[in-house]
Amino acid sequence: MRHLLIPVLVTNVLAATSRPIPAIPPDDVALIVISLDLEMAAGYPVKGKPRHTYPWDYEKGNLNEETKQYTVEACRRVKAHDGVLHAFVVGRVFEQRDVGWLKGIHEQGHPLGNHTYDHVRITATNPGRLQYRFQRSPWLIDGQQPLEAVADNIRLCEIAMQHRLGVKPNAFGAPYGFADGIASHEDLQKLMLSLGYEFVTCKYAAVPDLPLQKLEEQHFRAIEDSVEQHQPFYYPTGLLELPYVPVTDVGAFRGRNWTLDEYVHAIRRSIRRAIELRAVYNWCSHPSVLYVEDPEFRVIEAICEEVKASNGKAMIVDRSTAAARAMRQLADQKPTY
Repeated sequence: MRHLLIPVLVTNVLAATSRPIPAIPPDDVALIVISLDLEMAAGYPVKGKPRHTYPWDYEKGNLNEETKQYTVEACRRVKAHDGVLHAFVVGRVFEQRDVGWLKGIHEQGHPLGNHTYDHVRITATNPGRLQYRFQRSPWLIDGQQPLEAVADNIRLCEIAMQHRLGVKPNAFGAPYGFADGIASHEDLQKLMLSLGYEFVTCKYAAVPDLPLQKLEEQHFRAIEDSVEQHQPFYYPTGLLELPYVPVTDVGAFRGRNWTLDEYVHAIRRSIRRAIELRAVYNWCSHPSVLYVEDPEFRVIEAICEEVKASNGKAMIVDRSTAAARAMRQLADQKPTY
């Protein structure tokens, strides 16, 4: 049984960060967020292998060397373009013997966020739905209600990061993502605020009617349009949502059989739409997928190239910087709960 009756470690997400918060960018600049979820994605590195035969649903944080190396190189490339990469870490990563590569990322200025300890589904109302690991080992959350287990899982990731790296998580990113975020879960909104997170990334509404393969013009347009539909907003409790923008690599390559050329083209068009709108583009992906599907870093390089070609109309920032600007822009819309 694991009951973490511990004090809240983070009192303010913009103050409790792993690096100093830069000046809030002006409103006439698009903010591009490149983030990676540091976990192992089911079905990789052997694409198409049946989920039930693959261990990563139970060992989400047991990163292989390819995933680590891809993350480090992605960070180097983004920094070379005067940006930062925001990595969201599943806490079980900190159980591994060597976390020096993560320390190096942080020391280079790339923030590290909280992705829960076990990659839990925070909206689960049944303990067995929290994570496959708990279906096999239910004693790990014995006696806990789902919301209690979620709170402990978030706190445990914070503790692990502090123990192994000496820093607190910068921001929270929910595993999976949900079509309405956590709009229908007031208890979760309150939990996040009580844990010190003034903003979260939980919303991901999939673009409807996308094909399994062979994208056509109307599909690229629909992906572009989703940028405007995934902009920051406040929940009724005063918690800010900074949505994920479709389409993730899992949606493109595991859920569908898109070519890398199609995915790169879709991302480029979405970035251009974000620049046109001076919007936030919060792109999330997984190095455990990308090292298989995109070993030459074409997607990340394409994003950086589009920002460079904007001639100052866009910049690459972390989620906390994008959230800070949204809070300023939406100050008159923040609910008083």
